[in-house]
Amino acid sequence: MAAYDAICFDLDSTLCEPTQDPAAVLERSFEGVDADPFCTPADLRAAVPALPTAGTAEEFYEGLFAEVADRADADPALAPTLARRYLEVRDPSAVRLRPGAEDALERARDRGRVGLITNGGRETQIQKLRALGIEDAFDVRVYTDPNAGVYPKPDAAPFERALGALEASPERAIHVGDSLRADVAGANAMGLDSAWIDPGRGDGAREHEPTYELDSLAGLASIV
Repeated sequence: MAAYDAICFDLDSTLCEPTQDPAAVLERSFEGVDADPFCTPADLRAAVPALPTAGTAEEFYEGLFAEVADRADADPALAPTLARRYLEVRDPSAVRLRPGAEDALERARDRGRVGLITNGGRETQIQKLRALGIEDAFDVRVYTDPNAGVYPKPDAAPFERALGALEASPERAIHVGDSLRADVAGANAMGLDSAWIDPGRGDGAREHEPTYELDSLAGLASIV
C-alpha cells in the first residue's frame, strides 16, 4: 500500500455517472432535425480525441457533431443545431455517484489532501458536484478553462495547478480516472502514479499503461 500526500480524482465516469440514457439524449437531439441519426454515443466518444480545444460547451459539441458528421458522410452544417439541441436535452445535474465513490473519497481524505481534476467547465461541473453532494469533498478543484491557460487533460496545466494548490510533488501524488488518453497519459507524463478505473467500454487499443488497474473504486483501498 503506497503513501501519498495528494490523491486526485477525475469526475465523469470515475466518481459519477449520468442517470439519463446517452442513446435517448442523442435520439432526442435529432428530433426536429432534417436528417436521420448518423451517430451513436460510442461514435461521439471516439471523435473526441480529434477535436481542437474549445472554449465553451457550445463550441465543443458543435465541433464534435461536425466531426462525426464528416466521418459519417453527413452534412456538417447540421452541427450547430444538433449541439444546441443536445445541450437543451442533457441535464448536467442528472448524475449519481458510482459504486464505491463515497468510500473512496472518505478514504482519500483520511490519507492526504484531495483534488478534483476534470475535463469540464466550472459551470457544468459544479451542477454535478452539488447534485452529488460532494462540492466540499476536495481541497482543490481544477476545471477546464482555456482562457486561463488550463487546457483539458492530458495537458500538463490542470495537473500542475492541482499539485501546486495541494503543495504536493508529482512523486507523492496519484490521479484516479477512467480515461487512458486523458487521465492516465496526463498523469504519467507529469510523473504521477495513475489508477485507471476500467469503464468497460472497450474503446480500442491501449496506448497508455496505468500504474494500477482497478475494476471499480472499491479497489482504491488496496492502493492508498
